[in-house]
Amino acid sequence: MIMIVLGSQEFQFNRLLKAVDEQVAEGKIKDDIFAQTGASDYKPKHYSHQAFLDREAFDRLQEKADVVITHGGSGAIIGAIKKGKKVIAIARRAKYGEHVDDHQTQLVQQLRKLNIICECQVCDDIWKAIEAVKKKEYKSYQSHTDEMIKSIEKFISTI
Repeated sequence: MIMIVLGSQEFQFNRLLKAVDEQVAEGKIKDDIFAQTGASDYKPKHYSHQAFLDREAFDRLQEKADVVITHGGSGAIIGAIKKGKKVIAIARRAKYGEHVDDHQTQLVQQLRKLNIICECQVCDDIWKAIEAVKKKEYKSYQSHTDEMIKSIEKFISTI
């Protein structure tokens, strides 16, 4: 199963939802899909969707997913890879009214360079990214939060 995660911000991501819908209709994508569509107003015709989910329902669906397709937000990406999911990230773009700027491209490109996620730059190629991500192994995410906390605590203890 594939889960599309578009977050809870006020920005739409109709471009991605439409592309996936078209590719499902054309038979390019054969997987079961569920989309958390957020503020998007496009309503997919060929896969299940809901604008927002409570945390329990979201977690339950994400656990079922083999692949997570998401916008380029750090929370959505990191949350999925922490759960061991293969992630395809597509940055929201300002020119399409999907965000105020193109900062998501930097995060997505950096995580791709680290071989943690699959970057898809063109929504019309999402079916190709799905096929590619299924065959490729990615590095697991390594959080350094505990090390940072210890370092801060050590510093504070010297004050």
